[in-house]
Amino acid sequence: MKVYPVKGRLVRDPITGREFNNTGGLEVSDTDPFWLRRLADGDVSRTADQNKQEDE
Repeated sequence: MKVYPVKGRLVRDPITGREFNNTGGLEVSDTDPFWLRRLADGDVSRTADQNKQEDE
């Protein structure tokens, strides 16, 4: 699956420790527990369009 950062949230890449702010998205495993938790918490999204929801 591909995940995108959500504006206003800070997520660090679990491998590099760097802030994940790649607006082009990041391809990750569908079964990776780290990214599944980030999705459940609303820190990342599966669509790039959700980056705009914080602007309203």
